Amino acid sequence: MFAELRSHLLLVGLSLGLCCGVYPAALLLFAQTVPSAAAGSLVAGPAGSPVGSRLLAQEFKSPKYLWPRPSGVGYNATGSGGSNLAASNPKLRERVAEQMKDATGPVPADAVTASGSGLDPHLTLAAAKQQVGRVAAARGRPEAEVTATLDALAFTPLAGLAGELLVNVLEVNLALDASGPVAH
Repeated sequence: MFAELRSHLLLVGLSLGLCCGVYPAALLLFAQTVPSAAAGSLVAGPAGSPVGSRLLAQEFKSPKYLWPRPSGVGYNATGSGGSNLAASNPKLRERVAEQMKDATGPVPADAVTASGSGLDPHLTLAAAKQQVGRVAAARGRPEAEVTATLDALAFTPLAGLAGELLVNVLEVNLALDASGPVAH
């Protein structure tokens, strides 16, 4: 009986050692191989201090900035989640209609609908280009300059293998700010 108890205690000790020591240490070591992601993928502004995360959307209201997708959680990263409104829900239709009231031509879905998490930091290039006129006018810059910035920062998801071209809203806005002061 004592031998059986000893073998059970040894098994419990090994399990605790693996689950509470070895496994977390291995995860920590692996995370350190990609330090920017392990630190929240923070993006530094011109002064060197963090201004946001490459992985989380944040709200921009000024007309001189590219605006992100709508957020079902008010861009609050402490609680992600979609709006949970079905396509047949009148509230969703009213919100989309309000967002599309000034639109001319087809509007990409991501320009008027929230992502599943409500914190998607990307826009399709098509949705971003619909904002070029407003951004260029607010900055006193030619539309071609803003479009060139979007094109330069566009990327294909899935390691460039597939998908529609996307832009990271925060990175575009930082690049626009770096291109010079807003003309008055």
